[in-house]
Amino acid sequence: MTNVSNGEQNATVVITHRVKEGCEELYQKWLDEIVPRSKTYPGHLGVMIIRPVPGATSTFTVVIRFDTQDHLHAWMGSNERKRLIEKVKPYLADDDQFLVRSGLDFWFTPEAAKAKLPKRWKQFLVTWSAIYPLVLLAFPTVELAFQKLAIPDNRYFRTLIVTCVVVLLMVYVVMPRYTKAVHRWLFN
Repeated sequence: MTNVSNGEQNATVVITHRVKEGCEELYQKWLDEIVPRSKTYPGHLGVMIIRPVPGATSTFTVVIRFDTQDHLHAWMGSNERKRLIEKVKPYLADDDQFLVRSGLDFWFTPEAAKAKLPKRWKQFLVTWSAIYPLVLLAFPTVELAFQKLAIPDNRYFRTLIVTCVVVLLMVYVVMPRYTKAVHRWLFN
């Protein structure tokens, strides 16, 4: 799936790779090669890798941010990236799949993404209404887990874990279902 939105604001690419069984270590070595290369391109703002849950999934999700669409497209269309994608293909169960969007738009974009995006205020309300209860539940849950595991209370570490759990749930569990449930309102 390839989809591109234009604009001058920062841009995010969400790349998904389903890795063949037994190739996870080779894929990780490939990530160790490609991630530092992406960081050398102008406008690079950061990269986040969401690894699969062992025994449950085989999909790696890589989120890369650039300051502009042009800078992101320079990396995505570069000969260097094309060469590295060819190198990783033997380890992948599917093709290199990615979606390019500005800001948080990728949460609100249907897979057949020729649809218009919802108004920003609707995106704000849906995102906020999803994050608020998750944060309310995540903080006490993580706090309880820390107590049960006898992990010393450190607000920075606890906040790191809570935000990781919230983002993970937002991307993989909540937003795909929530945006589907409120689709009619979002896109009217």
